[in-house]
Amino acid sequence: MNHASNTRKYLTLMPALAALLMLATLPARAIEPFTADYKAGYMGMEANGQMTLTREENDRWRYSLNVRNALADLSQTTVFEEKDGQLRPLSSNDTNKVLVKRSRKSATYDWAAGQARWSGDVKADRAGPIALKAGDMDALLIYLAIVRDLNAGKPLKYRMVDDGRVKQLSYTTAGQETITIDGRSHTATKIVGDDERRKTTAWVVDGMPVPARIIQQTKNGDSLELTLQSLR
Repeated sequence: MNHASNTRKYLTLMPALAALLMLATLPARAIEPFTADYKAGYMGMEANGQMTLTREENDRWRYSLNVRNALADLSQTTVFEEKDGQLRPLSSNDTNKVLVKRSRKSATYDWAAGQARWSGDVKADRAGPIALKAGDMDALLIYLAIVRDLNAGKPLKYRMVDDGRVKQLSYTTAGQETITIDGRSHTATKIVGDDERRKTTAWVVDGMPVPARIIQQTKNGDSLELTLQSLR
């Protein structure tokens, strides 16, 4: 192959390489407060769901998910900070009430000590400590990370440290679909992930900070479905 042929191939590849480099270096979108109202389904019944993100002091954020119906009241809250472009959990609280059964769990992510610990209604072997690594998140923060990373063209791979366990999570795109939010049609990218306990499917709409739709199905048949109704 002569020099001219090599030069032509190089020039042909340059635009594609430049596009890939630009995609890989896109900055993450700035975090902004929001309230997202969802129509929910849990335990075979309709429910009301809401996600909120509020700013706290010292550049910290409070991110919450609440789902309620006649049978259950589920609440998850994570306080986190943005560190070197990563969403770093500092503490979390989960409260689940299903019929007459109630559980409360709290987590502390001590980044100075490099450890995470759990308290409340947890088994002794789930109390920790678990050693933390850069990029670790809890389960709730994964929703925010998926949206940010998809928009930035980054791999949807995460190490989740939650409920006294460590999991490697990987999500893949599965095409695009049209979904309706507040009476308007939007094109959404479908995201799918599956671990040993549950399958998660999410639909991400460009410009929205959280998934427009989420379906979680556990191996024992339980399911949670959230469909965005309004975002403010």
